[in-house]
Amino acid sequence: MISVIAKIPIKEGKVEEAIQAFKELMVQVAEEEGTLMYTLNRDQSNPNTLVIMERYKDKAALDAHSSTPHFKAFFAKSREFIGGKPEITVLEEIHSI
Repeated sequence: MISVIAKIPIKEGKVEEAIQAFKELMVQVAEEEGTLMYTLNRDQSNPNTLVIMERYKDKAALDAHSSTPHFKAFFAKSREFIGGKPEITVLEEIHSI
């Protein structure tokens, strides 16, 4: 499995707009084959940072997610509220014996 943690800085005064846009995206992401989890979280120590926690069946599912029309539309719209470069960590799950 592949997991992604994306920490996204949001422009001052744009957090609610960003949350609404992510909620709309999440409805469509839930329909993607191979997407196991996609959650929106707010950093308690920095309320202008949203954290997306994602989990995919494999790298192909992650690649498919990034190339969907709804993700591309969201990405274009996100320029209105993203306040800096996101910090994205991609993890590969290590299974026990």
